[in-house]
Amino acid sequence: MVAHTVVDDTDALAAAVGLDPAASGRIVLTDLTKRYGASKDDAPAVDAISLEIEPGELITLLGPSGCGKTSTLRMIAGFEEPTSGSLELDGADMIRVAPNHRPMSMVFQSYALFPHLSVRENVAYGLKLKRMPATRLKEEVDTVLTIMNLMNYADRAPHQLSGGQQQRVALARALVMRPKVLLFDEPLSNLDAKLRVLMRNEIRRLQRRLGITSIFVTHDQDEAMTLSDRVVVMNRGRIEQIDTPDMVYRRPASVFVADFIGRATFLDATVLSAPRDGRTRVVALGQELDTACHPDVGLDSDVLLMIRPESVRLSARVSASEINGDVGRVLNTIFHGDSVEYEIETESGSIIASVSDPAVDEILRPMDFVRVSIASDRGWLLPKGSDRSV
Repeated sequence: MVAHTVVDDTDALAAAVGLDPAASGRIVLTDLTKRYGASKDDAPAVDAISLEIEPGELITLLGPSGCGKTSTLRMIAGFEEPTSGSLELDGADMIRVAPNHRPMSMVFQSYALFPHLSVRENVAYGLKLKRMPATRLKEEVDTVLTIMNLMNYADRAPHQLSGGQQQRVALARALVMRPKVLLFDEPLSNLDAKLRVLMRNEIRRLQRRLGITSIFVTHDQDEAMTLSDRVVVMNRGRIEQIDTPDMVYRRPASVFVADFIGRATFLDATVLSAPRDGRTRVVALGQELDTACHPDVGLDSDVLLMIRPESVRLSARVSASEINGDVGRVLNTIFHGDSVEYEIETESGSIIASVSDPAVDEILRPMDFVRVSIASDRGWLLPKGSDRSV
């Protein structure tokens, strides 16, 4: 299958759909709550979350199944009525506004294309409901089809298109409505891995150039990290952290976030000195380290040191006679081509390490012993009580 890319003329598309990102698209959620059960004792699906999204920003709601991200998106779209709280778009109350009257467009996981309509008819459907004059409707649909590289498929039915082409039709149908806000409900989950990467790059390029405020729901961490201006990590109906992708990865707000985003090893550690300027000294893996720490960490805190796989340093093989606190035994070796991942057993527990582009003769094998050290400038110290689910 040949992957077609969107024509990189998004300025023309912006002009065609009449977008003015600087003037619109600010969303404010305040104590937004959704309960599906009749009793107040039932745990809410969304528990009094507050969030401000700036015009032109792409926010990703990320979390495990049941965390409340889809319910939040559906309340913003108007498909679910909040139990309490407020939702504003550019200062206007949206709670009582019907979904079809909100200046928003949704791109669904299933694409939601009408099977009996052609590509052109699918894209034009919303404009027809608005009773747009036929000449203008054709002009706007033609412009979007051209920009999205779909003009050659305009008369085809959805079942005659590939998954990527169907996704572009769904995106074109959303854009032609001139929305202030674009909502994405796990839109790439039905695509194969390679096409997912291509489509998320196209979505991000369009969103940046058009400057449309966008909310993207996914459980895929790679999508969240590569697409987002900010990531909203949710757990049990609440927001655990709102931050840029790099800060969510490097400085997670809780053990839950650290464990959910990427891969991490958690080592028991002992705090040696009172934190100062966001850093403290600890003992972990038989080593004394100076490391960055969570604001809630104190001298007497019960803590865990979070280490990402790429922050573990492995020295040359050692013999069994040299085993001490910083020597581990390789349990498993996984070759990824551009990197090798190791699972290493140490006195402090199992550690995951990743080594980029190692020489063939340097690759460790199961049962090898190796000295393990930690890049302390990459560690992050968390209080054990920072995760409600632990």
